[in-house]
Amino acid sequence: MGFDEKNNDSEATSSSHVLNLPRETTPLLNSKSPHRSSQFKTFANVFIAIVGAGVLGLPYTFKRTGYVTGTLTVFAVAYFTNHCMMLLVKTRRKLESINGFSKINSFGDLGFVVAGPVGRSSVDVMIVLSQAGFCVSYLIFVSNTLANIFNLQSTSISTNPSILGLSAKSFYIWACFPFQLGLNSIPTLTHLAPISIFADIVDIGAMGVVMVEEAMIYLNSRPVLQAFGGFSVFFYGIGVAVYAFEGIGMVLPLESETENKNKFGKVLGTTMAFIALMFASFGIFGYFAFGDETKDIITTNLGQGWLSSVVQLGLCLNLFFTFPLMMNPVFEVFERMFCEGRYSLWVRWGLVLIVSLVALLVPNFADFLSLVGSSVCIVLGFVLPALFHLMVHRDEVGVFVWVKDGAYIVFGVILAITGTWTSLQEILAPRA
Repeated sequence: MGFDEKNNDSEATSSSHVLNLPRETTPLLNSKSPHRSSQFKTFANVFIAIVGAGVLGLPYTFKRTGYVTGTLTVFAVAYFTNHCMMLLVKTRRKLESINGFSKINSFGDLGFVVAGPVGRSSVDVMIVLSQAGFCVSYLIFVSNTLANIFNLQSTSISTNPSILGLSAKSFYIWACFPFQLGLNSIPTLTHLAPISIFADIVDIGAMGVVMVEEAMIYLNSRPVLQAFGGFSVFFYGIGVAVYAFEGIGMVLPLESETENKNKFGKVLGTTMAFIALMFASFGIFGYFAFGDETKDIITTNLGQGWLSSVVQLGLCLNLFFTFPLMMNPVFEVFERMFCEGRYSLWVRWGLVLIVSLVALLVPNFADFLSLVGSSVCIVLGFVLPALFHLMVHRDEVGVFVWVKDGAYIVFGVILAITGTWTSLQEILAPRA
């Protein structure tokens, strides 16, 4: 067995106690209904959990890495992410087959059962950093997009338009701030669920419109393109791709709700393949349309026009209402740490303020995606799943599994360090 038998009872007892606490990765739209998800609903849930703002930085990333390198990176990251998600599922199934272990509902629960408080804390830290990082990127996107829509005439005169003495970006971040305080004050997310579903529909529709418009632009302009970028931007591309596919914290809750768990792996693999194809197509279409003029947020390339404005506002609406949903795991971790799991308005407002201040300091959307993807998402998505899987199955697997899991751990750490350094250089580099 992966664990010594003498530790089973103590682990199970402490695990049962901890698993009653609020969980940072409980599904936001989950109910306690006994109804299970069909294969189609599982497909939709996985799709919604993964597809987010990261896709909007892919065309710019393809410009940096080259469209062939970018495409290969997207499909490779999709494969590795799918593999590591299934490692978590297999690890949980193994643990729950051991007599005495309680139901493992989340990534954090799994970390506690496998490695005790250290495992729990490691997952908590990674989830807080990744979720808060997502929200920072949302504010950057919303502020830059609104500045692009409503200050377009000003930007033609000045490269740094200002509103009431503030830069356009700062003005729109602070304009969103009081509304986000209100949304993030809601103790339960049930009331936001319908808005979230609507926002996801808007997001998918907007992506379709953008791709059609990009195809028409490409047919008329045919810009010069590069297939391969330099090795120096390879890790940058990996960081953005990993960010775009981040959703590993939801895989255990989603698998729990699946009606036919034997087919969950097939459904997950099909969904990941579909998303990879969509992401690669979106990146290629965006880069092919604008070439070297591709901006870090692709929608800002669309220019003026009512259709362009509607698409951009739709995406802003999506991320604006997704913000409190993504911050909820952060709130749960901090309220569990400092308030014994009780609701705290001041903790929530303080965290929203911190996220807003960080968004003010980050100059480039895609660069920040790469930083979060490299520094946090690689560890959360690749290193920890492989490590937990190896710790649980270490006594019953062959050399091949040891080598494979070890490779994910070692290369994951290398990619995290190298990618983080590369992304920080991009963020701190002086802009022309």
